[in-house]
Amino acid sequence: MSPRVSRFLALWRKEWIQIRRDPASIGIGVLLPAILLLVFGYGISLDAQRLPIGVVVEKPNPLTASFTGGLEQSRYFSPHPYGSIGEGEDALRRRKVDAILWLWGDFTRRGLREGNAPLSLIVNGVDANTARLLEGYFQGVWGQWLEWEAKTSGQPILTPVDVEGRIWFNPALESRHYLAPGVIVINMTLVGALLTALVIAREWERGTMEALLSTPVSVAEILWSKIGPYFVLGMGGMAACVVITVGLFGAPLVGSPWVLFLAASLFLLSSLGMGLLISTAFRSTFLASMVAVVSTFLPAFILSGFIFDIGSMPGPIRAFTYLFAARYFVSLLQTVFLAGDVWSVLLPNLAALALMAAFFLGIAWRMSRRSLE
Repeated sequence: MSPRVSRFLALWRKEWIQIRRDPASIGIGVLLPAILLLVFGYGISLDAQRLPIGVVVEKPNPLTASFTGGLEQSRYFSPHPYGSIGEGEDALRRRKVDAILWLWGDFTRRGLREGNAPLSLIVNGVDANTARLLEGYFQGVWGQWLEWEAKTSGQPILTPVDVEGRIWFNPALESRHYLAPGVIVINMTLVGALLTALVIAREWERGTMEALLSTPVSVAEILWSKIGPYFVLGMGGMAACVVITVGLFGAPLVGSPWVLFLAASLFLLSSLGMGLLISTAFRSTFLASMVAVVSTFLPAFILSGFIFDIGSMPGPIRAFTYLFAARYFVSLLQTVFLAGDVWSVLLPNLAALALMAAFFLGIAWRMSRRSLE
């Protein structure tokens, strides 16, 4: 065995011993993920406004314009017109809209007075809570428009229109199917960024970094020995979360497990790189932990789309979310778990995670020096 390999294995063993002797690391890596899964999987209700909805009108006329105008006046919807149902379905697959309102060609001919004016509402069920709210909001707008039509026409509406809704990707509208996979992002952020941010800072505070720098080990060997154990710990936690999400909460895993593994690996590497960068820049565990919470954990919780819909955020905040790896990982998890291997969504997010992982790991390596200053 070469000296380089022997040094690396010795450093790797040292890191595992430190993790095993640190109760906080074990708690964050093992206990906290289970607690978060139970909390978020069993009941957080959300609200949403200005939901993007595709509108397909086969034969426009004053009656259809009156109804779609009611959608435009509602604070709950942001209508986007499409020329055909095929365009609307493609937009729904690409997650440009959350639902499709389809007014069929004989909407006016069959009329409201017959009670069977044909229209369809197709809802994206990936976010179960938003889908349920959207359906309820639509029923409210529809009822108000029926009353307005009855008053303006002077004729009572004998039978209300029977609206047939379709829920895509999450037909049962189980909110835990949407929230439980998102908890994986929080768990991996804790392991990848928060714990790793304390690694090198703790070495400086304990004085062991000076001892390491006096040995023949290189900076690259030190960094990779720090990354390796936490990568294994993070992927193990991810696997446990997937088992709990699918086994306990019954969430489907429609996409490929290999795509899930690749996405988790890239996100974890980017989080590890961010944690090493913070740990290298701040040699105090207190400062490193505070910076890690503000720059990684809070954005993963608030700005990733896990809890709050990014589309409902103001424009500058939506642009700001592109700076955080958690945004891309949440989109990947929701797609792989509930929609499947939709490559038009997967590929851009995988590429973004790969770039961020390379960037943070490269900057952490460049900032690390064999110097006590």
